[in-house]
Amino acid sequence: MSSVKATIQDVFNEPGCGKNANKSEAERKKGCTKQLQPGGAAGGCAFDGAKIALQPLTDVAHLVHGPIACEGNSWDNRGAKSSGSNIWRTGFTTDINETDVVFGGEKRLYKSIKEIIEKYDPPAIFVYQTCVPAMIGDDIDAVCKAAREKFGKPVIPINSPGFVGPKNLGNKLAGEALLAHVIGTEEPDYTTPYDINIIGEYNLSGELWQVKPLLDELGIRILSCISGDGKYKEVAYSHRAKAAMMVCSKAMINVARKMEERYSIPFFEGSFYGIEDTSDSLREIASLLIQRGAPAELMDRTEALIQREESKAWAAIAKYKPRFQGKKVLLITGGVKSWSVVAALQEAGLELVGTSVKKSTKEDKERIKELMGQDAHMIDDMTPREMYKMLRDARADIMLSGGRSQFIALKASMPWLDINQERHHAYMGYVGMVKLVEEIDKALYNPIWAQVRRAAPWENPANNWQERAMAAAAADAAALAADPVKAEQVRRAKKICNCKSVELGVIEDAIAAHALTTVEGVREHTNASGGCGACAIRIEEILAEKATPPHAIAAE
Repeated sequence: MSSVKATIQDVFNEPGCGKNANKSEAERKKGCTKQLQPGGAAGGCAFDGAKIALQPLTDVAHLVHGPIACEGNSWDNRGAKSSGSNIWRTGFTTDINETDVVFGGEKRLYKSIKEIIEKYDPPAIFVYQTCVPAMIGDDIDAVCKAAREKFGKPVIPINSPGFVGPKNLGNKLAGEALLAHVIGTEEPDYTTPYDINIIGEYNLSGELWQVKPLLDELGIRILSCISGDGKYKEVAYSHRAKAAMMVCSKAMINVARKMEERYSIPFFEGSFYGIEDTSDSLREIASLLIQRGAPAELMDRTEALIQREESKAWAAIAKYKPRFQGKKVLLITGGVKSWSVVAALQEAGLELVGTSVKKSTKEDKERIKELMGQDAHMIDDMTPREMYKMLRDARADIMLSGGRSQFIALKASMPWLDINQERHHAYMGYVGMVKLVEEIDKALYNPIWAQVRRAAPWENPANNWQERAMAAAAADAAALAADPVKAEQVRRAKKICNCKSVELGVIEDAIAAHALTTVEGVREHTNASGGCGACAIRIEEILAEKATPPHAIAAE
């Protein structure tokens, strides 16, 4: 585990991380000295993060070394698509048992690798470490090395056992495995001045294919996509690209930054969601390639393509804008989508009443403010009851979210559209923007909503379960409004760190008692952010609020 700890600390100290960029020199030297505690991961573990980051590599056999449930629960949990091999959708697991826990599972792992090579002969095998074999001391690095030497096939260890941290850490550990064992190990047949890498794009529902024709028309070659519809050899020779686009920096910023450092491949963070963002990204790609030696006329051709495609897209969505007049959207997502989808919805003429920022970085929040104004309603952690009330009060006409939130919208008899990784439609690029608008229109004007909102003949509309729920919520709100002491107790009782069950009041008291100014200080005195770390951004906001004098808040 010592090498894993070193890798994790290296990831935590990533210079390209927006959180580290905002630290002082002293804080940056300390790094993120978060303890690695079993059971401390919430919202997806490190193994899950590594698996979903790499599984879209389509011709690789993904072997999970651990109990069968680790593979069963992670199989096909991201709706990526493949234009070639489908071996990536085959679930391989060593299925270790109690005997392996006692005697070790390394022999079982070696036999599993041998069986996969004999039956499927993939160009490479990725071996994922999970909690149980990590804790009993199975050395997957040694097994992978032995198998690689015996069979002459790349066998890549992915050291990301679930207990080391959250899903986002697993994304980065997957990137570290690629950097250590894959990238730079092969050479392409040829290179061109138009070769790019796209990093942090997973081809969900085939959305990469909505953008690739535009790049093909410009003569720009996607040398490697990490990892959507990617192939092992493409990742292995990705170090020969001239430029790179980072789609989701929160997942793989370490890959882009280290490839720039090692191979001088400049990168930028962009988005293909929305018309203007797509155009901006195409311009940025062309600009970087020209800086690296591509002919200057590439920009002229890019502008001509943008003008043509924008005209077609605006014309296609024009008919929907009158139908969207006054329609309000509640966006419950996170990360890069918290701002990139906002831009797309605004282009369609929809009004955003709120966007969640639970998984968003400071940079994501700043982009949201640029798009929605300084008074943007950014939701840190909206409870199901609050979502339900917002929809029932018609403060939103439709909710866009992941599948876990859909039932709240359905209970409120309000339209809902899936925009997370499980979705069945692709929304990227100009064509994808038109598709998104079409799907929102279908959801908003589906005649089923008029039917489900009608009371049943035997039902009393004034006393059904929905009205009783709303009445109970209103009564709770009124009781709090009438009792400031109780309201303050409820406010202070709000959970900030779910992993360690730390409440807002505990954090505020620690800040006041010890004059704390950093997340590390809060963690030391309260254990908040000592698990998955997802609450660190919220703790930073609490620190900022406490550092602001009361009269300054009133003046604002």
